[in-house]
Amino acid sequence: MQILYEDSGEFRVGAVLSQSPNSFQVETPHGRRAKIKAANVLLRFEQPTGAELLARAEQFADAIDADFLWQCCGAGEFGYWDLARDYVGREPTPVEAAGLLLKLHAAPMYFYRRGRGRYQAAPEETLKRAIAGLEKKRRIQARVETWTDQLVNGHCPEEIAQLTDELLYAPDRNKPETKAFEQACKLTGLGPARLLQRCGLLGDSHGYHMNGFLREFFPRGTQFPPHPEPAPPAELQLAEQPAFSLDDVGTTEIDDAFSVTETADGTLRIGIHIAAPTLGFAPGSSIDAIARERLSTAYMPTQKFTMLPDDVIERFSLDHGSAQPAVSLYVDVSPDDFTVRGQRSRLERIPIAANLRHVEYDRLNQLFLNGSSCGLPYEEALRKLWRFACGLESRRGKPAVNVGFEEFTITVDNERVDIRARKRGAPLDKLVAELMILANTAWGTLLAERDVAAIYRVQTSGKVRFSVHPEAHEGLGVSCYAWVSSPLRRYVDLVNQWQLVAVLEGRRPPFGRSADTLLSAMRAFELTHARYAEHQRAMEGYWCLRWLLQERVEQAEAVVLRDRVVRFAAVPLTASVPSLPALESGTRVRIRISDVDLIERAVSCSYLETLSVPADAV
Repeated sequence: MQILYEDSGEFRVGAVLSQSPNSFQVETPHGRRAKIKAANVLLRFEQPTGAELLARAEQFADAIDADFLWQCCGAGEFGYWDLARDYVGREPTPVEAAGLLLKLHAAPMYFYRRGRGRYQAAPEETLKRAIAGLEKKRRIQARVETWTDQLVNGHCPEEIAQLTDELLYAPDRNKPETKAFEQACKLTGLGPARLLQRCGLLGDSHGYHMNGFLREFFPRGTQFPPHPEPAPPAELQLAEQPAFSLDDVGTTEIDDAFSVTETADGTLRIGIHIAAPTLGFAPGSSIDAIARERLSTAYMPTQKFTMLPDDVIERFSLDHGSAQPAVSLYVDVSPDDFTVRGQRSRLERIPIAANLRHVEYDRLNQLFLNGSSCGLPYEEALRKLWRFACGLESRRGKPAVNVGFEEFTITVDNERVDIRARKRGAPLDKLVAELMILANTAWGTLLAERDVAAIYRVQTSGKVRFSVHPEAHEGLGVSCYAWVSSPLRRYVDLVNQWQLVAVLEGRRPPFGRSADTLLSAMRAFELTHARYAEHQRAMEGYWCLRWLLQERVEQAEAVVLRDRVVRFAAVPLTASVPSLPALESGTRVRIRISDVDLIERAVSCSYLETLSVPADAV
């Protein structure tokens, strides 16, 4: 004897080896043995074999019209054997009964299942709606297939062209247009951007990459919402000594400035002055909401997106010719060995005498190292700051920057790319970095001593993270380090400055250590700042590729980083070189450039030779 039974929603057959009142021991056509509950058995038969029964039953089911069967079965519940008897006009054969069962099971739109082998016809109105829905799906599928064929042949249908941005950055996979587009990508082997480019809908590779960034972070546009003007700060004492800043040419958010004076006893008094936008608007204000949403200024080689509105930046940036509110740290320094004798912090208005720019002042780097001069304004003040910075670095026992590595500046003027390198750790870089470390450490320590909550930058066991607790930053060699020095550009610094200003004014700080506002701002900033940095590196890589095309570079020198990845010597770009032999990290090589892909932001390279020039010459 053989049986037809249901298993996990499918019909199977097996030859009975033994049976009990509640179960059967069977052998399937594939030779597997199984125990089947009697309640799952729908049909017992002797002939034909199980495999043949299923094959012939499927043929019989194919010849049955589901609509005709629905019309014949009536409105009540029925068993498949009874309907099979009515359908053939006699006792059905096992093949006929099984065939009709398969047909009922395969037409859930027409027949509702009411138990094993039992069904009921769907109501007429419900069936009509289901049939209409099925027909609609068929029409949509036909349209998807037509669109797919057009895309494969290089023509983009208008319906899909209207969704270009959505398909590139945020496809809705429930839409038929998306299904057609993704199927065409699969058939052609092209990515979304490349397929649209082939269809003539993606002409600007830079716009494609930038739009991805804008859709992620500025879906409502880059314009700032309406907001009140920042309030004028309370009357502050005017500092006696004017200050000067040192920044790149394109810097518009000038957060920091410096001053150097000599007291009556010969002590050097070095001032570190940080812009104080927190004196113009409070936590929870509409300007705070803007800064909290953006969290940081985002920098790209050709443009930037500031955290604060232009009018706020103009009001508080330490620009030449103004007397701006500032949080100042004054450090008294020995003129002999540049050791710190004392320090104090205050709120004040600081006159800004000059905004110095690296493009003009970087020539001092070599002059300071050589002990010579050229007579630039503020040159001697900068020299004293540099000597003080060297003493700070020596006492910390850690470098402020990775000395010896090159830092690149990328500028684009009328589509022409200019890339300039500068060795990190140069005197002016060290000067700024060390003074910022000093200020952030001093103010972080002050907040910790007053038990005032702040957001700290922590490094332990090589891992860098944020914390609301003052912990060591091992990489800098300091006991605690709070970001306070860039309140115009980073939200963490803005929050910390609110806390610091409250301490200096002798009032209660706005945030407690467990405040949700503080904790959520810390987490959100960390994620957003990392994503901004990721986009910045990606766009720097893009403009490096544009530079390779512009300069028609066919061969380049590079340094092996790891495995088969190299870093170009002339530009801040890394690439994979599949043909690179096993070489130690730091080995200098020459590579051939065979293809530059601006859409994928990739460059195809092959190994040419190993160079004998030491890697530290890069």
